[in-house]
Amino acid sequence: MLRRKKALEIMEDKSDGHRPVFTGPDPDEGLGSEAFRAIDRMREALSARVTGGISPAAVALAYFDWSIHLASAPGKRLELIDKAMRKTARLYAWLLMAGMHPDTPPCIEPLPGDSRFRDDIWRQPPFSFYAQSFLMAQQWWHNVTHEVPGVSPHHENVVSFIARQLLDTVSPSNLPFTNPEVIRKTIETGGANFLRGWQNWQEDVTRLATRQPPAGAEKFAVGRDVAATPGKVVFRNHLIELIQYAPTTETVLAEPVLIVPAWIMKYYILDLSPHNSLIRYLVEQGHTVFCVSWRNPTAADRDLSLDDYRRMGVMEALDAIAAILPGRKVHAAGYCLGGTLLAIAAAAMAHGAAHDPDDRLATVTLMAAQTDFTEPGELALFIDHSQMHFLESMMWNRGYLSEDQMAGAFQLLRTNDLVWSRHVHDYLIGVRSPMR
Repeated sequence: MLRRKKALEIMEDKSDGHRPVFTGPDPDEGLGSEAFRAIDRMREALSARVTGGISPAAVALAYFDWSIHLASAPGKRLELIDKAMRKTARLYAWLLMAGMHPDTPPCIEPLPGDSRFRDDIWRQPPFSFYAQSFLMAQQWWHNVTHEVPGVSPHHENVVSFIARQLLDTVSPSNLPFTNPEVIRKTIETGGANFLRGWQNWQEDVTRLATRQPPAGAEKFAVGRDVAATPGKVVFRNHLIELIQYAPTTETVLAEPVLIVPAWIMKYYILDLSPHNSLIRYLVEQGHTVFCVSWRNPTAADRDLSLDDYRRMGVMEALDAIAAILPGRKVHAAGYCLGGTLLAIAAAAMAHGAAHDPDDRLATVTLMAAQTDFTEPGELALFIDHSQMHFLESMMWNRGYLSEDQMAGAFQLLRTNDLVWSRHVHDYLIGVRSPMR
């Protein structure tokens, strides 16, 4: 009754005497309303299984913003018609010249980082025409999705990104009858490459459905092929294990190194193999190296916060190092999200220095880490209110964001390297791509 009285205000109505007018929060809100919200979260969590974690509402909002503004911009549409006519004329002028002079330079070059058409065979007809036509279309669609008056920058980036993904599905490099390498392999094997590709596809689908590692992963055993630098666990809490790697030199540097990798990766991201291992290199230079190995979260860890990761990850690792090597300052290095967390921890240590000195860090090194997220690059495509609510619903349902959902987002950002090249090599050419 007291809670109900606090939630209501009884105000005097001058028109007909005293009449209770209810303002403020609804006294019936609470557990019941949370149940209604749970229905929405469950619906979104189920939708995520179909959409791969992409919010359909976020995509629809971007599409409607772009399409409505394009439909109401006759000048932009006339400009696109003009560009289409000029690009077509340029393409056929090049085709005419290339027919008479085979050494004619292409009329358009791929974008930097696009290696699909780098092979010389793509400069020979008819494959040169396929490639040049596609690149011209790709450039035109870039014009279609950019500089439309009134479209918000975020929605413009989302629409451009989706248009690029859809266009890549019909790239001549991804189709069996326009890719010269696939055609050559088909002639050599009498079509057996498609049979092997079908078998590879069936195996991949089976492994995905049964949650097995991808084909070829068995060749990389932890401690033998990856994470081969000898080390031992010297500290453990609920969130981390701290691994110590002893130097292999006669003389040892006094101050140790602490490596904080991202918690979405394995600790051996910087110790993949002897020839490209940062950890091995450091111990061979006389450094004592400590590395954080993060716990794989479960639904029981749904209430862990970023500050828990700072406190139990970075700070307790520093405490453990201080117990092993007392009085030594630490050179800390953070990789990816681990670098972001390390920067937060270092800032917190510096902030408390006036009344509680904590100067245990000698240096801080950040590798591929962000501290300013105002311009996060293409990751901003997945950052808006609709998408974030969608992700929160997924984590509400499972308790954490699964590795396949995170991997899907990164694959979308680099589909040519991580999706389409594998699709062509494994399923059309019929040869397994080597796992690296």
